[in-house]
Amino acid sequence: MANKDGHRRFGNIRVRESGRFQIRYPGPDGRMRTGSKTYATRTDADRALTLIEAQMIAGEWTDPDLGKVLLADYARAWTKERPGLRPKTIEGYTYLLGKHIVPALGGVQVGKITTQMVRRWRAELLASGVSVSTTAKAYRLLRAILMTAVEEDKMLPRNPCRIKGADNEHTPERPVITLSQVFELADRMADKRFRAMILLATFASLRWGEVTALRRRDIDVKARTVRVREQLLELDGVGMQLGPVKSKAGRRTVSIPAAIIPALVEHLAAYVGPEEDAFVFLGAKGGFLRGNNFRRAAKWEEALKEMGLMGLHFHDLRHTGNTLAAQSGASLADLKARMGHDSDRAALIYQHATRDADQRIAEALNARVRAEQKKAGKSSKRKINDG
Repeated sequence: MANKDGHRRFGNIRVRESGRFQIRYPGPDGRMRTGSKTYATRTDADRALTLIEAQMIAGEWTDPDLGKVLLADYARAWTKERPGLRPKTIEGYTYLLGKHIVPALGGVQVGKITTQMVRRWRAELLASGVSVSTTAKAYRLLRAILMTAVEEDKMLPRNPCRIKGADNEHTPERPVITLSQVFELADRMADKRFRAMILLATFASLRWGEVTALRRRDIDVKARTVRVREQLLELDGVGMQLGPVKSKAGRRTVSIPAAIIPALVEHLAAYVGPEEDAFVFLGAKGGFLRGNNFRRAAKWEEALKEMGLMGLHFHDLRHTGNTLAAQSGASLADLKARMGHDSDRAALIYQHATRDADQRIAEALNARVRAEQKKAGKSSKRKINDG
């Protein structure tokens, strides 16, 4: 806006040799900025300065100099500066950035990224065969990075990740196997040291990293409980690393059915050292279990093929256990506590969940296992009598 003398009280306008008009103005820090483009008329330049002043007053101004940082550099710094990220999360972010984000958008200045660019990038990922799930993960990461650029660093006026539904993974429902299939799968493990592992992962709803990190002191066969305190992670370039569970809710004590206690007792006697901190599930040579090594030693794929369960993942055992627990009639609060749901609310619920409610889940599971075993026993007797 100009005063009575024709001079502006905010910024100034000068005429370039080309005859076009260029603006200069002070930022909130007092440092003078030069407009990135020129204008055909003084009126257009004056209007641009008025708009910039209004944005500063409203707190909506973005620094064009900051926006010149390349997305690749900003994203790497963003990942390093996030507080409390777990190693596995950092590894996942690094992979998504290097594989799916930086190759297409890394060379673009943060301040110049548009919704049209993001839409085209996403479409090209899907067209090249990248799954909907992975594309959604990459989109959510990009959106989180650019949200910091908007809200904290004032590099953009608004987040260009504005594509409706782009963050939805639409993952298919994972399979749930029956009680008899759980026990059959456990019995089909080529290395019998994995039988108890299959049963415990299912009926205690444990993640891979949780079950492989268990120590002797974590299993109480008399109280029929398993305590989850840490997890084992496999990180690229680092190897196997023990760390805390995913959240406060993940640190939990879970009741287990009495029907699988004999298998655990047998396993502890045959495969686990007497020390309280001895790991419960290790490879044949005493090393930490890796996913590939487990599948090879257990002949996992072969067992699944024989059972007609091709495509079943180890994590589906936890999904099966969660489903069976839900079918027992347990409340939502008790289920979240048992599963170690990754949220503050779930952690708070777990702190107040009663031991009796969790025990009822285990008893209900045990009753179903016993009924299944009894049914299988009667069927075997009928076959013998018919013969």
